[in-house]
Parts: sequence; C-alpha cells; structure tokens
Amino acid sequence: MKKCIIISDSFKGTLSSSEICEIVEERLPHYFPGCSLIKIPVADGGEGTVACFHEACGGELISVPVSGPYHEEITASYLQLPGGQAVIEMASAAGLPQVEGRKDPCKTSTYGVGQMIRHAVEHGNRKILLGLGGSCTNDGGCGCAAALGVKFTRADGSSFIPVGGNLDQIAGIGLQEAQQFLRNVSLSAMCDIDNPLYGPTGAAYVFAPQKGADEQMTAFLDQQLIALSHTIETQLGCSVAAIPGAGAAGGFGAGMVAFLGAELQPGIEAVLELVNFDSLLADCDMVFTGEGRLDTQSIRGKVISGVAKHAKQQNVPVIAIVGGVMPDVEELCDDPSVGLSAVFSINRQAIDFEQSRFFSRENYTYTFNSILRLIRAAQPKG
Repeated sequence: MKKCIIISDSFKGTLSSSEICEIVEERLPHYFPGCSLIKIPVADGGEGTVACFHEACGGELISVPVSGPYHEEITASYLQLPGGQAVIEMASAAGLPQVEGRKDPCKTSTYGVGQMIRHAVEHGNRKILLGLGGSCTNDGGCGCAAALGVKFTRADGSSFIPVGGNLDQIAGIGLQEAQQFLRNVSLSAMCDIDNPLYGPTGAAYVFAPQKGADEQMTAFLDQQLIALSHTIETQLGCSVAAIPGAGAAGGFGAGMVAFLGAELQPGIEAVLELVNFDSLLADCDMVFTGEGRLDTQSIRGKVISGVAKHAKQQNVPVIAIVGGVMPDVEELCDDPSVGLSAVFSINRQAIDFEQSRFFSRENYTYTFNSILRLIRAAQPKG
C-alpha cells in the first residue's frame, strides 16, 4: 500500500474527525512505512466546520466584527481559500454557545451571519460555502438576508429585521438590492438534515427545544414559520416549505433558497468538491472512512455513502470503521452499488455506550491496527 486517504466523520461525543486522522497518521507508518497519507477531516456544517476545512485545505482565517445573536458586537471568523472561495459557519455568529444561559429563539437573529457573507463578498470572494448547524436561531434566515440587502416591511410599510417571534408581521419582501449585491456570487449551504420548514418534523418542533423553547413557545415558533412560508409563496412566488433541509438551522435553509438563491447540498458533497476528492483518488490504494454509527441514514447522503460513491467510480476500495453497526444495514453493505469493501466496528466488548465511549480512542487504534495487519498479510509476497 503506497497511498491512502482517511476521511471520516466524527464519532459524536467521543472522537472528532481530526482526532481520527491523527490516529491513522500515527499508526500507518508502523505497518506501511513510506505510505503516503492524505488526511481530510470532516464537519457537518456546525461548529468546527471552518477548523476542519482549514486543516484540510489551508487558507487564511479572517476575523470580522459582526452582530451577535442579540445584536451585541462580537468577533467571528471565516476561512479565505485561494481562488475567491470562502467557508463560513453560521454557528460562529449565531451559535448556541453564544447564548448559554440566555436562550430565546423568539429573539435571536442571524444578522451577523449575513455580515460575514457581505464581508467575504466585498473582499473578492465569488464562491461562498455556508455551514448550517449549531444555531441558536429560528428566524428563517431573515436576519442574514437583511444584512445582505433584503428589505422586510410590515403592513404599514415600515421596514424591520424579523426574528423568530415576529415572522408573521412580514407583509413585503424586497430582493432587488440583495440580488444586485450577489449577482456574480455562487452561494451554497452545507445541510445534512432533510427536515421541512414546519410541522412535526420541522425546524421548531425538532430543534427549538434545544434552543430554549418550551412546549408553548415551540408551537408558537412553528406558527411563525408557517406564516413565513405563506408570505414567501405570495410575495416571491416560490414554495420552499417542503424542500429537504428547509428546516435546517431554524429555517435558515428555506431562507437561503428563497431570499438568496442559494443551493442546499449534503455536507459531504461540499467537502469532496472543495478538496478535489476525485483528483486525490488517482493512484490511491485504499480509502478509510467511518462514523459513530452505521445505519440506513449512512447510506443516504452521509459521509460514508458520499465517499464510497466517488471511490467506486475509480475502483478504489473503501473500508468503513464505525462505532456501532445497526442490523438493518447488512444487505446494503453487500450491495455492490454502495461501494463499501468492508465494515469494521471498534466495539470490542458488549458494554453500554456510556462506558465504552471512554475507550473510543483505544478501541479505534486497536481496530485500525488489526485492519492494517490484515492488509499487510494479504499483500503479495516479495
């Protein structure tokens, strides 16, 4: 084995993607000295997205003073890459850690996220990748849109910046200024969930409780998102409520599409495109991937399926190293169209996750060592 790639999702609550890359980098030379290793840490669009892309692609971190969730001044950073590309994570300007002890999704705003996008565009970036995740907001992306020039007006004609608790006050939406500002800009959002904008599986009912909403506020926020959806449909002539990912980040997914003309794409596809994964696969002998739990979702648009799909096109074998393996994926793993060569679980003992998680690094290292020994034993002699 002369060249391999490690591109694994994190094992939530136990191992970060970067830590997994470190383990592979440390153990590989013991079994295959001189083997070239390409490390690609992966994030899901939430907190840590910029750090992962910085580690994988280099670039320069740009710090910008912006408005925080309650319009207080904070400093947020985005990643400037060569070729006029920027990576922004909304969590840096509107994330849960910034409202610890004062959560209120009726009042928090994504305005600062829009300020970051504006700064990146004004400094020559024409391709913006925005990570949706880890938000403390439920404003449907209206704050971000307002910072980029979208005009929201009430029935009396007065302009305002909507938040989660007054989306039903929007009577008019003006896109002209924002469209002019973004006319030559490609805007994409990393989105790894497929929740609609509202309803039982929408932004409010699924995610608002972790942002501080009680049962009554959750129902109220859902009604606000319904009102926003109807206003978008009547004012802009587009229906975004049922778009997979519309409910991401408090409805930010819907707002990205409706107000800014953005594209929602699976996070792994954005990562693979940005790092030129298909080119990296040239002359590659093996790809190692994985995540905390292999289930049917893993085969539909997540890290493992995205990596395997691309590797299969170039006949590069893929080994998935995972935490747990759910029983309903066995047939899928055997499906040649999926592209997985083998799956290994790091769990060595039948113990509860609350105990096993403390041994995740040790268990991953043990499993990876075993895989490398197996590959080495299968190499042609001489």
